[in-house]
Amino acid sequence: MIKDPPLLTLRRDFPRPSAAVMKAFAGVPTGYVVDAMGGRGGLDYRIKPLAPQNTPLVGVAMTCHCGPADNLALFGAMATAQAGDILVAATDAFTATSVTGDLLLGMAKNRGLLGLVTDGLVRDLVGVLGVGLPVYCAGVTPNSPARNGPGTVGHPVTMAGMTIAPGDIVIGDNDGVVIIPLAQAEAVLGKLKDVKAAEAALEAKVKAGLQVPDFVQEILDSDRVVDG
Repeated sequence: MIKDPPLLTLRRDFPRPSAAVMKAFAGVPTGYVVDAMGGRGGLDYRIKPLAPQNTPLVGVAMTCHCGPADNLALFGAMATAQAGDILVAATDAFTATSVTGDLLLGMAKNRGLLGLVTDGLVRDLVGVLGVGLPVYCAGVTPNSPARNGPGTVGHPVTMAGMTIAPGDIVIGDNDGVVIIPLAQAEAVLGKLKDVKAAEAALEAKVKAGLQVPDFVQEILDSDRVVDG
């Protein structure tokens, strides 16, 4: 580039899901959400929970894009996010340094934020666990970032093969992280009812001794299967 970009490009206002929608997603496992979205929606498997979660994490995406070895944008996102938001920090999967540690996460908790999702690394493991905010990341390193920019806050980011917009719904549990595009939230909620009912029905049959589900047995008994 001939001219250096601004240190931060920051968007403060963007569409957000209603409180009723967020409440409806509370406690829903990621697997159910994925099934309601046609079998996809989870971030790459390398973005894992730093520690086991007792209940699913649900919040609104506050996105930022951090340059290599830099977390100015993450500080900007933390400082402008609203209570109930989840920091979503895209780093282009940079792994030479961490993107944050326990102190920024402590500030995030003080502001009422709910967690962090990043395709980068974190540091200060003991301190991060002590803060108690759920963290989903690609790993841990003691190497530290700088705060020089450039970066973006409140704009769409690409992370782990998905585009995530600010205001999208983030759900995380021990299986990983799922992103629900804001525009699809109502439709996903509508399909969740059928997913929950189907899961409950099949689980009851399994506990009662089911060995092979009916839909599999029908295929095995059909002319679509040839013994050979």
